[in-house]
Amino acid sequence: MHPAPSVIFFSVFSGVGFGLLTFLGFGVPHVFGWNAFVFFVIAYLCAVGGLVASTFHLGHPERALKAFTQWRSSWLSREGWCAVLALCFMAIYGIGLVFFDVRWGFFGVIGAVFSIATVYTTSMIYTQLESVPRWHSPGTPAMFLSFSVAAGALLAGEIHAAMALIAIAALLQIALWVVGDGALEASGTSLATATGLGQNGSVRAFEPPHTGTNYLLKEFAFVVGRKHSLKLRVISIVLFAVIPIALLIAPFSHWLVLLAVISHVAGALASRWLFFAEAEHVVGLYYGKR
Repeated sequence: MHPAPSVIFFSVFSGVGFGLLTFLGFGVPHVFGWNAFVFFVIAYLCAVGGLVASTFHLGHPERALKAFTQWRSSWLSREGWCAVLALCFMAIYGIGLVFFDVRWGFFGVIGAVFSIATVYTTSMIYTQLESVPRWHSPGTPAMFLSFSVAAGALLAGEIHAAMALIAIAALLQIALWVVGDGALEASGTSLATATGLGQNGSVRAFEPPHTGTNYLLKEFAFVVGRKHSLKLRVISIVLFAVIPIALLIAPFSHWLVLLAVISHVAGALASRWLFFAEAEHVVGLYYGKR
């Protein structure tokens, strides 16, 4: 599928922000006053900035508020509600830490739970799509959640936890790539099943549906070359996991941690670009693109 920059930015940075809010909600790191204020500013800039970016790819952003009415059937609506509740509870929790030097644990834990729920509901927007076999897997929410908590641990300064969680996220991402490469074939979806003519023999398109391009070809039949895909996968893992872990193993330095964060986020952006670019929508079969 065609990778929209706004969706990539949204899914990465909202995950980073809500991951940090999760750790803060459970009292990690144990900070108060101005130190707490800095952590909350970083978390809210990432989380809210990502959520705002998610509206950029909408045809009518002014209608975004209507999504909140569809929570019974829409993962997008559930994501919106979880995000608002997480930000509200964490705001109350943050006020206590910053202005009163007191930890209102109830609000922190509830805010942390809704923060994790926000990342999960984001992942389910893609996981629910049977038309994209690569995404339609339990591995998709596992990957989203692992990326979020790994980034949260890194920004929270939990060095040992961050190294372990980053390694787990990298392994989950690699596993998702391996399984995803055969997901379309394993789904059994083909031109024969789409037309219902499979029982009559081999089915192939006689000629293309049309000679020009259209919206479906642009958005749902995007193809990334295998060589480019493999190269970007390696770059992603190196930036996301190898370099940050190597920097975190070295003697502690705030500058090294900052470099680790930058490298980690850059790798996550590359990985998320591939998440969309490699997703084979079954509509591509109709156009002979799969």
